[in-house]
Amino acid sequence: MESKKRIALVTGGMGGLGEAICIKLAMLGHTVVTTYSPTNTKSQQWLGDMRERGYNFHAFPCDVTEWDSCVACIARVTAEVGPIDVLINNAGVTRDMTFRKMDRINWDAVMHTNLDSCFNMTKQVCEGMLERGWGRIINISSVNGQKGAFGQTNYSAAKAGMHGFSKALSLEVARKGITVNTISPGYIGTKMVMAIPREVLDTKIIPQIPMGRLGKPEEVAGLVAYLASEEAAFVTGANIAINGGQHMQ
Repeated sequence: MESKKRIALVTGGMGGLGEAICIKLAMLGHTVVTTYSPTNTKSQQWLGDMRERGYNFHAFPCDVTEWDSCVACIARVTAEVGPIDVLINNAGVTRDMTFRKMDRINWDAVMHTNLDSCFNMTKQVCEGMLERGWGRIINISSVNGQKGAFGQTNYSAAKAGMHGFSKALSLEVARKGITVNTISPGYIGTKMVMAIPREVLDTKIIPQIPMGRLGKPEEVAGLVAYLASEEAAFVTGANIAINGGQHMQ
């Protein structure tokens, strides 16, 4: 892949999938910036661990659910690192429960973090991309945004909304050299998924996956890297599944 140096920002980059994305982009020579929650007490430890592995990431506190926090964060990134060429909207949370038990707090928490964040962050960088005539916006959705999932009306709605956002925005910016795409991973072997009891993984989840295994964070990161590349300039408005065959469209 073409490895022209770009500045890439990954929201939620200190999580399992986000970390793999940060590392992959850094390996390709990009300058990588990640955001982390202002309440994250382990951010400096993570940065130190990454430095020991040879990755000098930039990191800035940002509450992606709050407009003002996103404005301030991107202003700092632009001033201290430079204008953002690649945005990966990766931050997300789950608050799983049946709809009958779901309250407004748990609905809002998921919608704000998973969907509102796309607007809050993309709005800060899109104008600069338009002015420069180049940009990549990549939204990390989920297989459950495509097929739905029991106990995830909030999560499935937010993740489906991410792709609606991608499709509409891609139409508006396509002629300006900017692509907007969605990636919909299935069950990936992150710490969050591996925390599921082994019996549940073996009897309920993995049997649904034709490949018979969980995905690897590095496999999703490789797809992100492709969509961020020069070669992916003709891919826009797409929702690319990476789920081991669990759900096909």
